[in-house]
Amino acid sequence: MPGPLSDRIALVTGASRGIGAALSVELAKAGAHVVAVARTVGGLEELDDKIKAAGGSATLVPLDVTDMDGIARLALALNERYRRLDVLVGNAGLIGPLSPLGHFEPKDWDNVFAINVTANWQLIRTMDPLLRAAPAGRAVFMTSAVAHMGRAYWGPYAASKSALEEIVRAYAAETATTLVRANLFAPGPTRTRMYLGAFPGADPQTLPTPEQVAPAIMPLCLAECAESGRIYDYRAGKFIDFHPPA
Repeated sequence: MPGPLSDRIALVTGASRGIGAALSVELAKAGAHVVAVARTVGGLEELDDKIKAAGGSATLVPLDVTDMDGIARLALALNERYRRLDVLVGNAGLIGPLSPLGHFEPKDWDNVFAINVTANWQLIRTMDPLLRAAPAGRAVFMTSAVAHMGRAYWGPYAASKSALEEIVRAYAAETATTLVRANLFAPGPTRTRMYLGAFPGADPQTLPTPEQVAPAIMPLCLAECAESGRIYDYRAGKFIDFHPPA
């Protein structure tokens, strides 16, 4: 029986490991052809093996998401080959150093915003025509509750996720009269290299794995998803307000 994303095209950034890799496998299992974007060629090749083992197919794109021209070229290539993009997942992210704002180096600030904000804006900018050309274009971007917490030492990362949320909200409003839907997904603490790097004292066994989290993202990728401009919180198991009470 064909899957819910049979013959659909899904692009995932940060696809070589963690939630991006797990979600890419889920999308492939649902029938989508996955365009997997990441810097790490070895990780992409391992992902390709997993997708093939699951009976799916993928196109591997070794690309740094901060390469603005590279993203634009990818959009042109997708247009030439498929004329549309059904699912866009902006998963690539960077926490950066955790330090007081006054100690944060400008280059680190630029890196955090380049990956978490500017790259996702460029994805929206270049992929928007392809999403609009799809019968049910769906865009999902990863966020964090830290964006609303005012936590010490997390300022740049929190600010970047807050900026991303506003960009996605604006895009959802701009596409409200179209067939495109754009949302955010907050996974919360997850057994990933990025999270454990920020919290080295955390017990990995107490955290959900990417393979456990990824299926919860899938409903946001399907044509049946009618929500737009909202955050789905994995831990809460539901859509939440953007700025919940403290």
